[in-house]
Amino acid sequence: MDEKRSALFTIIVITSIIVVFGVADLIQKDRLYSETEKRVLASRPKFSLEALLREDYTGKYETYLTDQFVSRDKWITIKTYTELALQKKEINGVYLGADGYLIERHLPSDYTSVQVNKKIALLEKLVRDWDAAVMLVPTADNILGDKLPAYAPYYDEKSLLDQVARHVGEHYVDVYSVLQEHAGEEIYYRTDHHWTSLGAAYGYDAWAEYSGKNAGLYRAEDMELAAEDFLGTLQSKVNLNMAGDDIYYFPRTLERSVKVTYDLKEEGDSCYEESHLDTKNKYGFFLDDNHALVEIDTGNPNRKTLFVIKDSYANCFVPLLIPHYQRIYVLDPRYFRGRLYELMESYEPGQGMDVLVLYNCIHFIEEFAYVE
Repeated sequence: MDEKRSALFTIIVITSIIVVFGVADLIQKDRLYSETEKRVLASRPKFSLEALLREDYTGKYETYLTDQFVSRDKWITIKTYTELALQKKEINGVYLGADGYLIERHLPSDYTSVQVNKKIALLEKLVRDWDAAVMLVPTADNILGDKLPAYAPYYDEKSLLDQVARHVGEHYVDVYSVLQEHAGEEIYYRTDHHWTSLGAAYGYDAWAEYSGKNAGLYRAEDMELAAEDFLGTLQSKVNLNMAGDDIYYFPRTLERSVKVTYDLKEEGDSCYEESHLDTKNKYGFFLDDNHALVEIDTGNPNRKTLFVIKDSYANCFVPLLIPHYQRIYVLDPRYFRGRLYELMESYEPGQGMDVLVLYNCIHFIEEFAYVE
């Protein structure tokens, strides 16, 4: 009888939990966006017999339930601390590194040679057609090796960069070497996957050497604090209670008055948008977060034009180029729905324009694409 009572009690408890969370899920309105994770959440998929038979519906519905689960953020925190108690060094795709660093995990098995070769072939064509410079930035796992947990696997981006350099030749900008030289400095955020303004400044030095400009224009001692307590995308994935990062910028980039146009409609007078500093997405301070197209008119009389094809790593880098160009166009192919070559041809003046491809290595493999 005791065993039957125990089994019945267990069934009642489990059933009650299912009912409570089921009712809560029904009552709770779906969230469109997770401020913590900085991404759009899955919406309820539309049911149809065709979708069900394709096995498309069940997969989408499972993703929807996962994203819209009641108190999702709190459950992520509970999961994280449970795994910490088990002494795990990787949680939800994030390595728990030394000195408070969270480092995004990129496994070698995640990226095939076929995938890489396709991206390089696409890049090679762009370089050939537009004489573009190529600036691929290594991620923190490849530069901050001393911060990684012992024996933590990571994708070898140096091999990728060597392959890219062989294919694009003199168009390759070597960012890897300069970042490796300064690996002991604050060149990546501790809680976010981006490089810092200091890291971007060293990237500028590599670009300046490639372009025949003077390196050292931006130094660590010249930076000014924009915000404190920045908790980035990696902290959102583990939801740990930890110290935030500081966000810096270079005041020298403000010396020239600029006109900035976002997506052909919104205008500003700076490459920095301070309203983001009051939100969780403080990195949006640079270039007002992500847009399909940003146009910067610097008023520089040299009549030089630059066209940047990029991911979000470029957001804190582009303002450093203001002294060198009259106009800078910044395009993010993830949000652009037109033909790249057609747009570039409409902007190219008679004397031509410089073209720069700037991605971090992983985003290059995962996201680099364009329609001619």
